[in-house]
Amino acid sequence: MGFKWTMMLVLCVLIGGSMGAKPNKPIDVPFGRNYEPSWAFDHIKYLNGGSEIQLSLDNRTGTGFQSKGSYLFGHFSMHIKMVAGDSAGTVTAFYLSSQNSEHDEIDFEFLGNKTGEPYILQTNVYTGGKGDKEQRIYLWFDPTKDYHTYSVLWNLHQIVFFVDEYPIRVFKNNKNLGVKFPFDQSMKIYSSLWEADDWATRGGLEKIDWSNAPFVASYKGFHIDGCESSVNAKFCANQGKSWWDQKEFQDLDKTQWRLLRRVRDKYTIYNYCTDKKRFSTTPIECKRNRDVPRNSRKEN
Repeated sequence: MGFKWTMMLVLCVLIGGSMGAKPNKPIDVPFGRNYEPSWAFDHIKYLNGGSEIQLSLDNRTGTGFQSKGSYLFGHFSMHIKMVAGDSAGTVTAFYLSSQNSEHDEIDFEFLGNKTGEPYILQTNVYTGGKGDKEQRIYLWFDPTKDYHTYSVLWNLHQIVFFVDEYPIRVFKNNKNLGVKFPFDQSMKIYSSLWEADDWATRGGLEKIDWSNAPFVASYKGFHIDGCESSVNAKFCANQGKSWWDQKEFQDLDKTQWRLLRRVRDKYTIYNYCTDKKRFSTTPIECKRNRDVPRNSRKEN
């Protein structure tokens, strides 16, 4: 059975209610409820009374928006339809970030490609201003044809990246191993469409073809369910009281780990945990995050 059909069958099981740790269904709201433009306001187009927006990129500028509030833990999601056609050199980003030099950050970055080539999704986690935790996958669908949902679940125990219903990456709180984890810096949520043809497509070999401009990415949903705080807040006043903070969301269940492994085995094209040129010793968090392939999951 092909991967696509297998995933569809598993999804039916998940929807049927067998997975206790399934995130709550996002609540779709208009853009202005939770977000505001952050730059190049004239490159944002509002549709359907603000329930949908489009970001555009041309040879003058890209554009972006940010959340009105700052959050310390929560569940954040966006329905996005990526730039269609020849999108090489463009990046559509959806991420959380704190606002200082030693910032924390949780990244989705969608790297455009030549027409007919698959989009690449890069994820990364910054802690204390340091990233270097990139993973890249091919998506198993065309993200330019329809809206798909991209979500982050972030609590004191783990960060989980979701594509639709599928966990594609987990980053556990490994502070006991000496690994930094985002836990005391509130973050705003950002999204942007911008030019990055110096690195985004084939390491910068593919440049933007401006004759295809404007490049357009579409958004709706704008769901935020988090612990809102001031930018300087160091703790969540509602700690332990929200659904995403309960015991069943402290780890993935067996079905979710199986889904994650299948995505990783079939669609991962880069994993910092296995990059011996950058890291002679496997980063200590990789084993607990199950980022090390089965046949090499051993101490170096």
